[in-house]
Amino acid sequence: MSLIEVKNLYKVFGSKPKRAIPALEAGKGKDEILKKMKLSVGVNNASLTVNKGEFFVIMGLSGSGKSTLLRCFNRIHQPTAGQILVDGKDILKVNEDELREYRRHFFSMVFQHFALLPHRTVRENVEYGLKIQGEEESSMKNKAYEMLDLVGLKGYEEKMPDELSGGMKQRVGLARALANEPEVLLMDEAFSALDPLIRKEMQDELLNLQSTLQKTIIFITHDLDEALYLGDRIAIMKDGEIVQTDTPEQILKNPADDYVREFIQDVNRARVITASSIMRKPKYVAKLSAGPKTVIREMDKVDYTIACVTDKNRVFKGYINLEDIAKLAKQGEDSILPAIKQASTVTPDTLIDDMLADSIRASYQLPVLDEQEHLLGIISKSSILAGILGEEH
Repeated sequence: MSLIEVKNLYKVFGSKPKRAIPALEAGKGKDEILKKMKLSVGVNNASLTVNKGEFFVIMGLSGSGKSTLLRCFNRIHQPTAGQILVDGKDILKVNEDELREYRRHFFSMVFQHFALLPHRTVRENVEYGLKIQGEEESSMKNKAYEMLDLVGLKGYEEKMPDELSGGMKQRVGLARALANEPEVLLMDEAFSALDPLIRKEMQDELLNLQSTLQKTIIFITHDLDEALYLGDRIAIMKDGEIVQTDTPEQILKNPADDYVREFIQDVNRARVITASSIMRKPKYVAKLSAGPKTVIREMDKVDYTIACVTDKNRVFKGYINLEDIAKLAKQGEDSILPAIKQASTVTPDTLIDDMLADSIRASYQLPVLDEQEHLLGIISKSSILAGILGEEH
């Protein structure tokens, strides 16, 4: 369900900024606008939707307009033209009192450089927004303790910010943002100041929090790997324009233009491409009720030496190999049950990176199962390699 809808949004900096819009609509670029009109284009005709509970990433290189666009959501930057609809209401038209309420209760922001008050304790930093709202002392303290526990800082409530590491400071910033119980978290390059190990730890922590709290998160980054790891969907920006919005997997598989194609060329595809993209339908699946002779005949038809086994409801039961089935046939057995072996399986959402070890060890093609353990497809080692190389089509 769409929570936020941005329509034809422009943000131009300078005197009489609306002068730039006709030129932009005529196809003039931001460099030409700056040279001829002395106006700086931050956002150029951006349109997107953010769904409730979605982790939405806006990414691009420095100067692409991503942070400017984020600051338009809560009107830290006043857009030059366009609409930002929240539950159908255009927040660019609300008065100052209504805007204040949006900033206090609907949006909450986490900054790159923590923005902690150095003379206040960790708890007092988390309480700061609640204090502005006039919440009672006891309630503020309880909420601060709860949020700090949630982000893994239990026991640090009365420490001062200069006693904390960079990652811990960012956790305080996150706890402060969550304390207001916002509908939407706006996160501007929140992890870019952290060293790589702490950054990965914070990414995982944020995903864990998201799975628990189901907040809507709009996250800004210049790091494509971070965007691909975190985002349900990603908007890629260049020169103030959104050049592509899609899921990480679709961006890798179907880049919108040469800019995106060049942008993604060095990405570790194994961390993005899922089983659903590389699986294929098996030519033959043995039924649990079938006899050995029938199975041998059907496997010979498709030149299989190994096959998956399902019951009458397509529930996966394991795999068999032709040699074992032939032994059962010689022994006069009328069931393939003694030959069925257990197998490691994956789900449609399993990343290539997470199935590599099982694939290397396995003598069979990895079965892909849904939540009811129905067999959806199989994945071969060659399919995995093709997915890594971008040849999964």
